[in-house]
Amino acid sequence: MMAEKRVLVAGATGYLGKFVVKELKRQGYWVRALSRDSRKIAPVKQYVDEVFLGEATQSETLKGICKNIDIVFSSLGITRQKDSFTYMDVDYRGNKNILKEARAEKVSKFMYISVFNSERLRHLEIVKAKERFADELKETDLEHMIVRPNGFFSDMTEFFNMAKKGRVYLFGNGEFPGNPIHGADLARACVERLGSRGGEFNIGGPEILTQNEIASQAFEVLEKKSKITYIPLWIKNLIVKLARVFTSVKTYGPIEFFMTVLTMDMIAPSYGQYTIKEYFKEIYDGDNCCSADRL
Repeated sequence: MMAEKRVLVAGATGYLGKFVVKELKRQGYWVRALSRDSRKIAPVKQYVDEVFLGEATQSETLKGICKNIDIVFSSLGITRQKDSFTYMDVDYRGNKNILKEARAEKVSKFMYISVFNSERLRHLEIVKAKERFADELKETDLEHMIVRPNGFFSDMTEFFNMAKKGRVYLFGNGEFPGNPIHGADLARACVERLGSRGGEFNIGGPEILTQNEIASQAFEVLEKKSKITYIPLWIKNLIVKLARVFTSVKTYGPIEFFMTVLTMDMIAPSYGQYTIKEYFKEIYDGDNCCSADRL
């Protein structure tokens, strides 16, 4: 690998982006990070060679963002719509604005993070926006890499939080399997592939676990008795329908996404080394540390 390859990271302040910035620097890349707020880049600023202040949804603020850049990495997107931004604003138009700058500067490669099982989830608002951009990226003359991870460990935090309150609620019989991946493992996989040919690939973590098993591991880390309540699937379907009718997309968007992926098999090719239990222990240790600091 050439030590002076220069990478723009869009989404550098998000869960995955922070790991990617660190992994790029570890592997010898020069890193420019996009941020709309200099304060938000603080956690990874030591790993960044240059911060570009701009708002992805406002194309006029992105002029020059890809100047002298070899590769664009984008995990830019929102899980919960806030600050008046929609999925189409950020996941689609924000990335499209960056793509326009990348093409103008003749960037050699564009890596984009979308969603695993997108062909089955495209009717969901968040996936619709991501895949609309992915389609347009594939139509360009840029070498592209579209990565489809099977959920992040950060999404599993809700299992831990429910267990901490004493009871975990699961849909169906809790036997839907999946293999979400830790941000550090996914970042390493992405950076490893920057030197290879373009294409699309699915990726998940090293363990395939049912939701029952994930919940049990949360209780085990907390040293609590496992208590699980099962919710019939028809209730989930009713909740999604009611959310669509009586709330805005800002509210029902994340509801329909998480409730849908929690009621289907989500198994991607395995990669990495971090386990769910290790992640729960990190949360547990962090909570205890913070609690001790408050005493």
